[in-house]
Amino acid sequence: MKNDEYTRHVSGRMFDNAFLEFCSRIHPATPAIVYLPVVVGLMGWGLWTGTTRPLLAVEGFAAGALTWFLMEYAIHRFLFHWEGKGRLAKKFHFIAHGYHHQYPDDPHRLVMPLGASIPLALLIGGGLWLVGKPAVTLPYYCGIVATYLFYDTTHWALHFLKPRTAWGKALRAHHMAHHFACPDRNFGISNRWIDYVMGSVRRRESASDQS
Repeated sequence: MKNDEYTRHVSGRMFDNAFLEFCSRIHPATPAIVYLPVVVGLMGWGLWTGTTRPLLAVEGFAAGALTWFLMEYAIHRFLFHWEGKGRLAKKFHFIAHGYHHQYPDDPHRLVMPLGASIPLALLIGGGLWLVGKPAVTLPYYCGIVATYLFYDTTHWALHFLKPRTAWGKALRAHHMAHHFACPDRNFGISNRWIDYVMGSVRRRESASDQS
């Protein structure tokens, strides 16, 4: 999508079907209501029952957080920004991410709908359950889910709130540049460091470069 194909401060329609249209809208607090009890409950149960130990819990949680950061980047860059060539591919792109770039200020489409996040959570959780070794995989899973929640909340805040910290202002500028200046750069949302690591950060030209 070209960076000038957007409409500010309005909400558009994603589906012709009324039920699908309803399901595509989500209150920004919904992911926290659904997933925060999952993370707290699983971690509390794992430590209380001795399924995992504190050191393993910290290490596994940190590994899960790093995994989500990599997933966030890969999903955003290679799935959400894959436009394809056929009609179905273009429709998928519009639903998955094109709508958000076209209507970046829609307050009810700034976090992932449950119809998308729950299947992903079940898929990851089921895969880790099959692996076994809950002492490690349980906190690892909690780290993935908790960091996903951080990502979703951060994305909502970057669009809806006015940042008050230097970190928040820098992160918002990073993401707004992705929306309105360089949609092929700045794919990190909850952080900026991953774009530096992956070489996809927007680098402003210096005066010498422009001369």
